[in-house]
Formats: sequence, structure tokens, C-alpha cells
Amino acid sequence: MKQIKVLVSACACNQKFASLVDEVVKNNQIEATVEKIDDIVEVMQYNVMSLPALVVDGKVVARGQKNEKELLDILTK
Repeated sequence: MKQIKVLVSACACNQKFASLVDEVVKNNQIEATVEKIDDIVEVMQYNVMSLPALVVDGKVVARGQKNEKELLDILTK
């Protein structure tokens, strides 16, 4: 099972991205746990300079906004 962390800020577009990740996982039966991280101290541990960012199994795999198809491609690798 994959561990997915969505690194976000309080910005509405980041929150929408987090919801989209949840949708893609659910709608495509991807076996994963999804956790939204909005604590800046924890986000900084991943050394990302822009949000949102996507971490899968401890590795940063995407930065910036992605659409549903792009997320599906990333999450099914």
C-alpha cells in the first residue's frame, strides 16, 4: 500500500489539489493512504520550495498543480 502525503498551504487552490488527490485515489481504487500535510515545519522537511507538492512513499514525486490525468499517471507508476 502506498503512503501519499499532499503538502499544502492554507490557500484554496492547494486545498482543491488535496481533494483532487483523494478523488483520484478513490475513483481508481489505488491502494494508498492519503495524508494532507499543512504544517510548515513538516513541509520543510521535504525541501520543497513551492506548494502543492506530492510525496509518495517518502519521495517527492511532483510539485505544483496537476490535473486528474497527470495525477493518475504519477500515482500508478
